[in-house]
Amino acid sequence: MDKEKIRILYVDDELNNLNMFRASFRLDYDIVTSLSGKDALEQTRKSSFHVVIADQRMPEMSGVEFFEKLLEEDPEPVRILLTGYTNIESVIDAINRGQVFRYIKKPWEEDDLRLTIENAYEIYFTRQALKRKNEELAKMNADLMRANEELNRFVYSASHDLKAPLASIMGIVQVARMEGEEHEAAHYLSLIERSVKQLETFIQNIIDYYKNIRYQENLVEINFDSLIQETIDSFQYYQNISEIDFDISVQQSTTFINDDFRMRVIFNNLVSNAIKYQKKKASDKKINIHVRTADGIAVIHIRDNGIGIPDEYIKDIYKMFFRATEVSAGSGMGLYIVKEAIEKMHGQISVASKEGEGTAFTVVLPNRN
Repeated sequence: MDKEKIRILYVDDELNNLNMFRASFRLDYDIVTSLSGKDALEQTRKSSFHVVIADQRMPEMSGVEFFEKLLEEDPEPVRILLTGYTNIESVIDAINRGQVFRYIKKPWEEDDLRLTIENAYEIYFTRQALKRKNEELAKMNADLMRANEELNRFVYSASHDLKAPLASIMGIVQVARMEGEEHEAAHYLSLIERSVKQLETFIQNIIDYYKNIRYQENLVEINFDSLIQETIDSFQYYQNISEIDFDISVQQSTTFINDDFRMRVIFNNLVSNAIKYQKKKASDKKINIHVRTADGIAVIHIRDNGIGIPDEYIKDIYKMFFRATEVSAGSGMGLYIVKEAIEKMHGQISVASKEGEGTAFTVVLPNRN
Protein backbone atom coordinates (compact mmCIF):
# COMPACT_ATOMS: atom_id res chain seq x y z
CA MET A 1 0.00 0.00 0.00
CA ASP A 2 1.46 3.35 -1.03
CA LYS A 3 0.90 5.66 1.88
CA GLU A 4 1.57 9.28 2.65
CA LYS A 5 4.19 10.32 5.18
CA ILE A 6 2.79 9.87 8.67
CA ARG A 7 2.12 13.20 10.34
CA ILE A 8 2.73 13.12 14.10
CA LEU A 9 2.11 15.59 16.91
CA TYR A 10 4.29 14.87 19.95
CA VAL A 11 3.40 16.63 23.23
CA ASP A 12 5.78 16.69 26.22
CA ASP A 13 6.70 19.39 28.73
CA GLU A 14 10.38 18.32 28.66
CA LEU A 15 12.26 19.84 25.73
CA ASN A 16 14.92 17.10 25.81
CA ASN A 17 12.26 14.46 25.17
CA LEU A 18 10.91 16.42 22.20
CA ASN A 19 14.40 16.84 20.75
CA MET A 20 15.18 13.15 21.21
CA PHE A 21 11.95 12.12 19.50
CA ARG A 22 12.59 14.46 16.57
CA ALA A 23 16.18 13.23 16.22
CA SER A 24 15.02 9.60 16.19
CA PHE A 25 12.12 9.88 13.75
CA ARG A 26 12.53 13.07 11.68
CA LEU A 27 13.67 11.18 8.57
CA ASP A 28 10.69 8.85 8.60
CA TYR A 29 7.80 11.02 9.74
CA ASP A 30 6.43 14.54 9.45
CA ILE A 31 6.81 15.72 13.04
CA VAL A 32 5.35 18.65 14.97
CA THR A 33 6.18 19.07 18.67
CA SER A 34 4.54 20.97 21.50
CA LEU A 35 5.50 21.74 25.11
CA SER A 36 1.94 21.83 26.51
CA GLY A 37 -1.54 20.49 25.97
CA LYS A 38 -2.88 23.98 25.39
CA ASP A 39 -0.39 24.68 22.63
CA ALA A 40 -0.97 21.22 21.17
CA LEU A 41 -4.71 21.91 20.86
CA GLU A 42 -3.89 25.06 18.91
CA GLN A 43 -1.67 22.97 16.62
CA THR A 44 -4.51 20.53 15.93
CA ARG A 45 -6.82 23.43 15.05
CA LYS A 46 -4.35 24.63 12.42
CA SER A 47 -3.27 21.25 10.99
CA SER A 48 -4.45 17.67 10.79
CA PHE A 49 -2.46 14.74 12.22
CA HIS A 50 -2.57 11.00 11.79
CA VAL A 51 -1.08 10.18 15.20
CA VAL A 52 -0.88 12.21 18.42
CA ILE A 53 1.53 11.18 21.18
CA ALA A 54 1.34 12.82 24.61
CA ASP A 55 3.13 12.47 27.93
CA GLN A 56 0.79 11.84 30.86
CA ARG A 57 2.60 13.91 33.50
CA MET A 58 2.47 17.53 32.33
CA PRO A 59 1.70 20.71 34.30
CA GLU A 60 -1.63 22.50 33.74
CA MET A 61 -3.04 19.67 31.62
CA SER A 62 -2.27 15.94 31.83
CA GLY A 63 -2.02 13.72 28.77
CA VAL A 64 -5.44 12.15 29.47
CA GLU A 65 -7.02 15.59 29.95
CA PHE A 66 -5.45 16.74 26.68
CA PHE A 67 -6.79 13.70 24.83
CA GLU A 68 -10.21 14.24 26.35
CA LYS A 69 -10.32 17.79 24.97
CA LEU A 70 -8.87 16.65 21.65
CA LEU A 71 -11.64 14.06 21.30
CA GLU A 72 -14.25 16.81 21.51
CA GLU A 73 -12.61 18.84 18.73
CA ASP A 74 -11.02 16.24 16.49
CA PRO A 75 -11.51 12.51 17.15
CA GLU A 76 -9.72 11.42 13.97
CA PRO A 77 -6.03 11.15 15.10
CA VAL A 78 -4.97 7.90 16.80
CA ARG A 79 -3.78 8.63 20.34
CA ILE A 80 -0.74 7.17 22.15
CA LEU A 81 -0.04 7.92 25.83
CA LEU A 82 3.46 7.93 27.37
CA THR A 83 4.15 7.76 31.09
CA GLY A 84 6.85 6.78 33.55
CA TYR A 85 4.28 5.43 35.99
CA THR A 86 1.79 2.67 35.38
CA ASN A 87 -1.10 1.52 37.49
CA ILE A 88 -4.42 0.01 36.64
CA GLU A 89 -6.38 3.15 37.55
CA SER A 90 -4.41 5.35 35.15
CA VAL A 91 -4.75 2.77 32.37
CA ILE A 92 -8.52 2.62 32.84
CA ASP A 93 -8.67 6.43 32.99
CA ALA A 94 -6.71 6.73 29.76
CA ILE A 95 -8.91 4.22 27.97
CA ASN A 96 -12.22 5.63 29.21
CA ARG A 97 -11.50 9.34 28.97
CA GLY A 98 -8.82 9.67 26.33
CA GLN A 99 -9.66 6.57 24.26
CA VAL A 100 -5.96 5.87 23.72
CA PHE A 101 -4.78 3.26 21.25
CA ARG A 102 -1.67 2.29 23.21
CA TYR A 103 -0.16 2.99 26.62
CA ILE A 104 3.70 3.03 26.53
CA LYS A 105 6.10 3.30 29.45
CA LYS A 106 8.91 5.86 29.49
CA PRO A 107 11.66 5.80 28.56
CA TRP A 108 10.40 4.41 25.31
CA GLU A 109 12.35 2.11 23.05
CA GLU A 110 12.74 3.36 19.49
CA ASP A 111 11.78 0.11 17.75
CA ASP A 112 8.76 -0.43 19.98
CA LEU A 113 7.54 3.15 19.51
CA ARG A 114 8.13 2.98 15.76
CA LEU A 115 6.06 -0.20 15.50
CA THR A 116 3.32 1.38 17.60
CA ILE A 117 3.26 4.46 15.34
CA GLU A 118 3.05 2.27 12.22
CA ASN A 119 0.20 0.24 13.73
CA ALA A 120 -1.56 3.43 14.80
CA TYR A 121 -1.36 4.79 11.26
CA GLU A 122 -2.76 1.54 9.86
CA ILE A 123 -5.74 2.00 12.16
CA TYR A 124 -6.09 5.64 11.09
CA PHE A 125 -5.91 4.66 7.41
CA THR A 126 -8.46 1.86 7.87
CA ARG A 127 -10.84 4.14 9.75
CA GLN A 128 -10.68 6.77 7.04
CA ALA A 129 -11.26 4.20 4.31
CA LEU A 130 -14.23 2.83 6.26
CA LYS A 131 -15.55 6.34 6.80
CA ARG A 132 -15.38 7.05 3.06
CA LYS A 133 -17.12 3.76 2.31
CA ASN A 134 -19.84 4.53 4.83
CA GLU A 135 -20.34 7.98 3.30
CA GLU A 136 -20.52 6.44 -0.18
CA LEU A 137 -23.00 3.83 1.05
CA ALA A 138 -25.08 6.50 2.78
CA LYS A 139 -25.18 8.53 -0.45
CA MET A 140 -26.02 5.45 -2.50
CA ASN A 141 -28.75 4.53 -0.04
CA ALA A 142 -30.17 8.07 -0.14
CA ASP A 143 -30.07 8.02 -3.96
CA LEU A 144 -31.75 4.62 -4.00
CA MET A 145 -34.49 5.75 -1.62
CA ARG A 146 -35.00 8.88 -3.70
CA ALA A 147 -35.13 6.86 -6.93
CA ASN A 148 -37.59 4.40 -5.37
CA GLU A 149 -39.80 7.23 -4.14
CA GLU A 150 -39.71 8.92 -7.52
CA LEU A 151 -40.46 5.63 -9.26
CA ASN A 152 -43.51 5.09 -7.07
CA ARG A 153 -44.76 8.59 -7.82
CA PHE A 154 -43.92 8.13 -11.50
CA VAL A 155 -45.88 4.89 -11.80
CA TYR A 156 -48.90 6.38 -10.06
CA SER A 157 -48.80 9.62 -12.04
CA ALA A 158 -48.18 7.86 -15.35
CA SER A 159 -51.15 5.58 -14.82
CA HIS A 160 -53.33 8.53 -13.82
CA ASP A 161 -52.10 11.28 -16.15
CA LEU A 162 -51.86 9.10 -19.24
CA LYS A 163 -55.23 7.42 -18.72
CA ALA A 164 -57.24 10.43 -17.55
CA PRO A 165 -56.99 12.52 -20.76
CA LEU A 166 -57.74 9.47 -22.91
CA ALA A 167 -60.75 8.58 -20.78
CA SER A 168 -61.90 12.19 -21.00
CA ILE A 169 -61.57 12.16 -24.80
CA MET A 170 -63.54 8.94 -25.08
CA GLY A 171 -66.27 10.30 -22.78
CA ILE A 172 -66.58 13.50 -24.80
CA VAL A 173 -66.81 11.51 -28.04
CA GLN A 174 -69.59 9.37 -26.61
CA VAL A 175 -71.52 12.43 -25.41
CA ALA A 176 -71.09 14.11 -28.81
CA ARG A 177 -72.56 11.06 -30.52
CA MET A 178 -75.56 11.06 -28.23
CA GLU A 179 -76.18 14.81 -28.56
CA GLY A 180 -76.01 14.94 -32.34
CA GLU A 181 -76.37 18.73 -32.29
CA GLU A 182 -74.01 20.62 -34.60
CA HIS A 183 -73.90 23.73 -32.43
CA GLU A 184 -72.39 21.69 -29.59
CA ALA A 185 -69.52 20.39 -31.77
CA ALA A 186 -67.23 23.39 -31.16
CA HIS A 187 -67.58 22.99 -27.40
CA TYR A 188 -66.82 19.28 -27.53
CA LEU A 189 -63.86 19.85 -29.84
CA SER A 190 -62.50 22.40 -27.36
CA LEU A 191 -62.71 19.86 -24.55
CA ILE A 192 -61.02 17.22 -26.70
CA GLU A 193 -58.27 19.67 -27.61
CA ARG A 194 -57.62 20.44 -23.95
CA SER A 195 -57.31 16.76 -23.05
CA VAL A 196 -54.96 16.12 -25.97
CA LYS A 197 -52.76 19.05 -24.90
CA GLN A 198 -52.60 17.69 -21.35
CA LEU A 199 -51.47 14.34 -22.68
CA GLU A 200 -49.00 15.98 -25.07
CA THR A 201 -47.45 18.02 -22.23
CA PHE A 202 -47.12 14.99 -19.99
CA ILE A 203 -45.51 12.89 -22.72
CA GLN A 204 -43.07 15.71 -23.54
CA ASN A 205 -42.13 15.99 -19.86
CA ILE A 206 -41.45 12.27 -19.72
CA ILE A 207 -39.18 12.60 -22.77
CA ASP A 208 -37.38 15.62 -21.24
CA TYR A 209 -36.95 13.76 -17.95
CA TYR A 210 -35.44 10.73 -19.66
CA LYS A 211 -33.11 12.81 -21.82
CA ASN A 212 -32.00 14.90 -18.85
CA ILE A 213 -30.84 11.90 -16.84
CA ARG A 214 -29.38 9.99 -19.80
CA TYR A 215 -27.95 12.46 -22.30
CA GLN A 216 -24.35 13.56 -22.26
CA GLU A 217 -23.60 17.28 -22.36
CA ASN A 218 -23.82 19.03 -25.71
CA LEU A 219 -21.81 22.18 -25.11
CA VAL A 220 -22.49 24.84 -27.74
CA GLU A 221 -22.61 28.60 -28.02
CA ILE A 222 -25.89 29.91 -26.64
CA ASN A 223 -27.52 32.93 -28.29
CA PHE A 224 -30.03 34.07 -25.69
CA ASP A 225 -31.90 36.42 -28.03
CA SER A 226 -32.65 33.55 -30.43
CA LEU A 227 -33.36 31.07 -27.66
CA ILE A 228 -35.91 33.35 -25.99
CA GLN A 229 -37.66 34.17 -29.25
CA GLU A 230 -37.84 30.49 -30.26
CA THR A 231 -39.25 29.64 -26.83
CA ILE A 232 -42.00 32.27 -27.04
CA ASP A 233 -42.84 31.29 -30.63
CA SER A 234 -43.34 27.67 -29.53
CA PHE A 235 -46.23 28.81 -27.30
CA GLN A 236 -48.16 30.71 -29.96
CA TYR A 237 -50.95 28.13 -29.79
CA TYR A 238 -51.71 29.09 -26.17
CA GLN A 239 -55.10 30.83 -26.13
CA ASN A 240 -54.05 33.81 -23.99
CA ILE A 241 -50.60 34.37 -25.48
CA SER A 242 -51.69 37.48 -27.41
CA GLU A 243 -52.84 39.12 -24.15
CA ILE A 244 -49.37 38.92 -22.56
CA ASP A 245 -46.80 41.71 -22.76
CA PHE A 246 -43.28 40.24 -22.96
CA ASP A 247 -40.48 42.48 -21.65
CA ILE A 248 -37.23 40.98 -22.95
CA SER A 249 -33.75 42.26 -22.15
CA VAL A 250 -30.52 40.45 -23.07
CA GLN A 251 -27.08 41.78 -22.18
CA GLN A 252 -24.72 39.29 -23.80
CA SER A 253 -21.37 40.84 -24.56
CA THR A 254 -19.35 37.60 -24.47
CA THR A 255 -19.63 34.14 -25.98
CA PHE A 256 -21.58 31.89 -23.62
CA ILE A 257 -21.13 28.13 -23.76
CA ASN A 258 -23.31 25.54 -22.06
CA ASP A 259 -25.59 22.58 -22.72
CA ASP A 260 -28.09 23.36 -25.49
CA PHE A 261 -30.74 20.75 -24.69
CA ARG A 262 -30.92 21.49 -20.97
CA MET A 263 -30.92 25.25 -21.62
CA ARG A 264 -34.01 24.81 -23.78
CA VAL A 265 -35.65 22.65 -21.12
CA ILE A 266 -35.12 25.42 -18.55
CA PHE A 267 -36.56 28.20 -20.72
CA ASN A 268 -39.45 26.10 -22.05
CA ASN A 269 -40.66 25.12 -18.59
CA LEU A 270 -40.17 28.47 -16.85
CA VAL A 271 -41.75 30.49 -19.66
CA SER A 272 -44.57 27.94 -19.99
CA ASN A 273 -45.37 28.31 -16.29
CA ALA A 274 -45.27 32.10 -16.52
CA ILE A 275 -47.84 31.90 -19.32
CA LYS A 276 -50.10 29.26 -17.79
CA TYR A 277 -50.34 30.84 -14.36
CA GLN A 278 -51.43 34.29 -15.41
CA LYS A 279 -54.59 35.74 -13.88
CA LYS A 280 -57.32 34.92 -16.38
CA LYS A 281 -59.26 38.18 -16.06
CA ALA A 282 -56.28 40.53 -15.64
CA SER A 283 -55.77 43.21 -18.28
CA ASP A 284 -52.08 43.76 -17.56
CA LYS A 285 -50.59 40.30 -18.07
CA LYS A 286 -46.81 40.65 -18.21
CA ILE A 287 -43.73 38.42 -18.33
CA ASN A 288 -40.22 39.80 -17.86
CA ILE A 289 -37.29 37.81 -19.26
CA HIS A 290 -33.92 39.36 -18.49
CA VAL A 291 -30.52 37.75 -19.18
CA ARG A 292 -27.07 39.10 -18.37
CA THR A 293 -23.74 37.39 -19.01
CA ALA A 294 -20.64 38.58 -17.16
CA ASP A 295 -17.78 37.32 -15.00
CA GLY A 296 -18.08 33.75 -16.25
CA ILE A 297 -21.79 33.31 -15.52
CA ALA A 298 -25.23 33.94 -16.99
CA VAL A 299 -27.93 35.31 -14.70
CA ILE A 300 -31.46 34.64 -15.95
CA HIS A 301 -34.55 36.29 -14.45
CA ILE A 302 -38.02 35.16 -15.51
CA ARG A 303 -40.80 37.00 -13.69
CA ASP A 304 -44.57 37.12 -14.13
CA ASN A 305 -47.40 39.02 -12.44
CA GLY A 306 -49.68 36.00 -12.28
CA ILE A 307 -51.39 34.12 -9.47
CA GLY A 308 -48.22 33.42 -7.48
CA ILE A 309 -47.42 30.48 -5.21
CA PRO A 310 -48.73 30.13 -1.63
CA ASP A 311 -45.93 30.30 0.96
CA GLU A 312 -46.62 26.81 2.28
CA TYR A 313 -45.94 25.27 -1.15
CA ILE A 314 -42.67 27.02 -2.02
CA LYS A 315 -40.51 24.30 -0.45
CA ASP A 316 -42.24 21.57 -2.48
CA ILE A 317 -42.38 23.05 -5.98
CA TYR A 318 -39.28 21.14 -7.21
CA LYS A 319 -40.66 17.74 -6.18
CA MET A 320 -41.69 15.35 -8.91
CA PHE A 321 -45.44 15.46 -9.67
CA PHE A 322 -46.10 18.19 -7.12
CA ARG A 323 -48.81 20.67 -8.12
CA ALA A 324 -49.22 23.87 -6.11
CA THR A 325 -52.49 24.72 -7.83
CA GLU A 326 -55.19 23.11 -9.93
CA VAL A 327 -55.71 26.28 -11.95
CA SER A 328 -53.71 24.75 -14.78
CA ALA A 329 -53.62 20.99 -15.16
CA GLY A 330 -49.87 20.57 -15.55
CA SER A 331 -47.96 17.31 -15.10
CA GLY A 332 -46.15 18.39 -11.95
CA MET A 333 -42.82 17.44 -13.56
CA GLY A 334 -41.71 20.73 -15.11
CA LEU A 335 -39.92 22.37 -12.19
CA TYR A 336 -38.47 19.05 -11.06
CA ILE A 337 -36.88 18.61 -14.50
CA VAL A 338 -35.70 22.24 -14.49
CA LYS A 339 -33.91 21.80 -11.15
CA GLU A 340 -32.33 18.51 -12.23
CA ALA A 341 -31.11 20.11 -15.47
CA ILE A 342 -29.64 23.12 -13.65
CA GLU A 343 -27.79 20.86 -11.20
CA LYS A 344 -26.30 18.89 -14.10
CA MET A 345 -25.17 22.21 -15.59
CA HIS A 346 -23.53 23.12 -12.24
CA GLY A 347 -25.88 26.06 -11.74
CA GLN A 348 -28.35 27.30 -9.15
CA ILE A 349 -32.02 28.28 -9.11
CA SER A 350 -34.01 30.37 -6.63
CA VAL A 351 -37.61 31.53 -6.49
CA ALA A 352 -39.49 34.44 -4.96
CA SER A 353 -43.26 34.43 -5.07
CA LYS A 354 -46.24 36.09 -3.45
CA GLU A 355 -49.72 34.71 -3.82
CA GLY A 356 -51.83 36.98 -5.97
CA GLU A 357 -48.88 39.07 -7.17
CA GLY A 358 -46.65 36.78 -9.23
CA THR A 359 -43.53 34.63 -9.28
CA ALA A 360 -39.89 35.30 -10.14
CA PHE A 361 -37.28 32.64 -10.88
CA THR A 362 -33.56 33.41 -10.94
CA VAL A 363 -31.17 30.96 -12.59
CA VAL A 364 -27.38 31.28 -12.43
CA LEU A 365 -25.35 29.16 -14.84
CA PRO A 366 -21.60 28.96 -15.40
CA ASN A 367 -20.01 29.84 -18.73
CA ARG A 368 -18.32 26.60 -19.88
CA ASN A 369 -16.27 28.52 -22.42
